[in-house]
Amino acid sequence: MKYIISTLGCKVNQYETQAMDLILRTRGHIPVGPGEQADAVIVNTCAVTAESGRKSRQMIRRLGEENPGAVVGVCGCYSQLSPEEAGQSGANIVFGTGDHQGFVAALERAVLSGERPEETAIDNPFRRLAYEELPAGAVSGRTRALLKIQDGCVNFCTYCIIPYTRGRLRSLPVEAAAKETARIAEEGYRELVLTGIEIASYGADLPGKPTLADVTAEIARQSGEMRLRLGSLEPTVITQEFCDRLAGTGKLCRHFHLSLQSGCDRTLKAMNRKYDTAGFLEKTRLLRKAFPGCGITCDLIVGFPGETEDDFADTLDFIRECAFSDMHIFPYSRRPGTPADKMPGQCTRAVKAQRAALAQQVCGEMHQAFLQSCVGQTLPVLFETEENGFCTGHSDTYVLVRVPGTQLRNQILQVKITGIDSDELKGEIVS
Repeated sequence: MKYIISTLGCKVNQYETQAMDLILRTRGHIPVGPGEQADAVIVNTCAVTAESGRKSRQMIRRLGEENPGAVVGVCGCYSQLSPEEAGQSGANIVFGTGDHQGFVAALERAVLSGERPEETAIDNPFRRLAYEELPAGAVSGRTRALLKIQDGCVNFCTYCIIPYTRGRLRSLPVEAAAKETARIAEEGYRELVLTGIEIASYGADLPGKPTLADVTAEIARQSGEMRLRLGSLEPTVITQEFCDRLAGTGKLCRHFHLSLQSGCDRTLKAMNRKYDTAGFLEKTRLLRKAFPGCGITCDLIVGFPGETEDDFADTLDFIRECAFSDMHIFPYSRRPGTPADKMPGQCTRAVKAQRAALAQQVCGEMHQAFLQSCVGQTLPVLFETEENGFCTGHSDTYVLVRVPGTQLRNQILQVKITGIDSDELKGEIVS
């Protein structure tokens, strides 16, 4: 059969999409080419915000209309949370965040039947005990591979719906992670991203309770010529020992994405976060000591219920003190079923938009300052794209770098940074 896959949301979804794509290809199925009609449409959905849900419904409808007669299959967090809405949007096969092998098999059965049978298979994610192992790799055409080492979350932050869509903590055993790393290293990838829903809790469910540092060190030993990059981290995992062990691998990229969410202690407590601003700031200092010149990025939610103007001003002051290299900024999104949805002091859409714009302005200033700090440095860059005689890729600090040249894709080269062009760095290859 010919198929098309669309992915919304995080790197975990991207990982699961590439795994399904690999499974489909190994079974002889073919992704559609330009202008071709698909026999099967797959939408891997997201539910982290209300907007994510809206985009998921929109994508289901659009791809169904563009591929009349195709079987439409939906999986991911949105369909786990709202299977009936997914079906009403045009999906024939509705799965959630588990059993991706079963999902692919259901699509195959539906296409081979020549009909459009309706099938819904939604489980209780909190009853999942086993980690679903899927093949690591990259979405077609990418140079950066993904390895999911963990699923689920039990932090239950008051704003977050994801624990209810992903269930309890489950980890990929260290031996299996090392084996997958060795396999994809042989395929020629130059960078491997370790991802999961909450990788800081890695191993708490496994015998012996191996840590994120343990599995990263073992992956590093099997990574060949690949450099390693960590996915989003809870700041609580960052200790002096953690930094020392990761720096000791010699393989880790100097970029860390931390889940901040607010720079106000009162708001952090209302969010049920497990740290305060003083503790968070200390984590950034540990990282910068162990990885000099590193880029530190974060997630920030503005307009959380009860957030006052003074609270938001504290947040702006705090993010300036942290000097992030970049940020992902989100206006708070109400998610029915979470404690924050029922909290008093809900901010208006206008207030949330205004605060997001102000935070984005500060972010832009910090990003430019970080770019300026890179000028004159020599950075290792993994090149990914080529256009009009220039090649572009990401530095180990996760900044886009552009150089004159051709045929550099999937190479890591040393680049002397000579200047800034908008939100990118310019440079010249030195080796």
